[in-house]
Amino acid sequence: MSADLTVGGVLSQVRAELASLAFPFTLESSVAGATARDRAVHQLDDYLIPRYESLDAPLLAVLGGSTGAGKSTLINSLLGTNVSHTSAIRPTTRRPVLVHHPEDGHWFDASRVLPDLARVRRAIDADMDEPGAGSTSEIEIRATRRVPVGLALLDAPDIDSVESTNRALARQLLSAADLWIFTTTAARYADAAPWEFLAEAARRRIVVAVVLNRVPPGAMAEVRADLSHRLDDAGLAGAPVFTIGEQELSTEGRLPAASIDQIVGWLQGLSEDAHTRARVARQTLAGALDELVYTGADVIDAARASLTLHTSLAARVDDAYAQAHERISAATADGSMLRGEVLARWQEFIGTGDFLKSIESAVGRFRDRLGAFFRGKPPPEEEVEEAIETGLYTLLAAEASRAASEISYAWAREAAAGSLLQDARAHLPSSEELAERASQTVRDWQRDVLQMVRTEGEDRRFTARMMSLGVNTLAVALMLVILASTGGVITGVEVAAAGGTAVVGQKLLEAVFGDDAVRRMAKNARTNLEDRSGALLAWHASAFRTELTSLGVDASAPDRLHDALLELGAARTREGLVS
Repeated sequence: MSADLTVGGVLSQVRAELASLAFPFTLESSVAGATARDRAVHQLDDYLIPRYESLDAPLLAVLGGSTGAGKSTLINSLLGTNVSHTSAIRPTTRRPVLVHHPEDGHWFDASRVLPDLARVRRAIDADMDEPGAGSTSEIEIRATRRVPVGLALLDAPDIDSVESTNRALARQLLSAADLWIFTTTAARYADAAPWEFLAEAARRRIVVAVVLNRVPPGAMAEVRADLSHRLDDAGLAGAPVFTIGEQELSTEGRLPAASIDQIVGWLQGLSEDAHTRARVARQTLAGALDELVYTGADVIDAARASLTLHTSLAARVDDAYAQAHERISAATADGSMLRGEVLARWQEFIGTGDFLKSIESAVGRFRDRLGAFFRGKPPPEEEVEEAIETGLYTLLAAEASRAASEISYAWAREAAAGSLLQDARAHLPSSEELAERASQTVRDWQRDVLQMVRTEGEDRRFTARMMSLGVNTLAVALMLVILASTGGVITGVEVAAAGGTAVVGQKLLEAVFGDDAVRRMAKNARTNLEDRSGALLAWHASAFRTELTSLGVDASAPDRLHDALLELGAARTREGLVS
């Protein structure tokens, strides 16, 4: 990255790298990593990037808290009009309500903050929707002069709502805030849910005010003292605590003005002084940047765990099909293919076993006798070619199926890869499709060998001799030599392995083309066979590899995110945006 990048430029890169991370497996670390990634991306979009780009924008104060804590009653009381439902029906707040001064409208009409929430603009005195109405994918925006310039209030859903979408939205909105007005009650301030969020506020060094609502008569001092002690222990010693005693609400369901005067004064003090607003914004921004780095490190660890599993699964595929290819290469070079049907058809083709013995005992006279032997009507070499085809495609199909079975067994041992294995098996070619593809692979190879022999004969002007023997005969002979040797020359060991059946083919080819040409053709034909068998295996393996690719795992993404976070630290130091 460039040393000239601003914090904003690096934040955009961090966001891109976070978004590129995939957590496709059901690992425990993956679930946590994906959740942390999504929260970090939301905070970058909702708060970090827009706040950095607009440090002079109004402060966003989010009213958060537990179910029934009185958030909606508080915001209605602060505004002097009802914009949020107070009801026994849960949840009451679904579509969050943001209220700002009319002069600050341009900061919130566009998608500067909370860009994934659709804007619903309403007048301050417009009727409210029915309780529970609205959508968590929207944000309602109203304007009133009761809110000071430079400040906006946002009523969020309950942090412990019965609906998971509400809980997620509440967390998202709190993460997008410059400051929190956290509302709780004397009966519920010690619950675990609020303190989980307050601990996060302490880590981020966000400005927090706690509203202790519905305090019974005579319990004010005791409850307030206990709450303040808990805030000190949580790292929020400087957080102001505003207490509201139990009292009758107005006919409109709002608190008496006197009970919220201190809160109003605190909010006005924050908004009226530009220096104070800037200090709050920078403090919260710096704390959120620290939290992003910590979260990013956790996400990187989780992503690397997923990457390790992905790499292991991919290696299983590569190893299984590579070993299948090696077995095919070995089986097509050690003479084992020249047994059974191939051997029987070849012996029928060339004659009796006595003929083979005569060839072995009188190799020096082979060239003269060979021409005489083949002047008669050529036997049906097609039968030999068909036997070779059957043997080869059976071998190819068997090795492909074996590789798939080995992969299935290995993947099945990884519980987190269960759905991946199921999808891969669903896309594996059927046995019929595999047999047809393997058969076509062998036929294509045989066609290439035939063309190779034809081309070699034309280049050497052996057309007449080849015509007397038959191009197909020479091609079959070359196939036999390949299936009995690796270098185009059959050794004594290979003669024993192949039962001597390929010797006739080799001598026939040497008689027509010479030793060097036979070696060259055998090498090229073997390479062609190995390439085609490799292509068949790659086609069969694609059912596994395609599933792995579809997971979107980028092997370099964790390292890129790590580098981006390091650059973020350097950029913050250059700009003095540190806590």
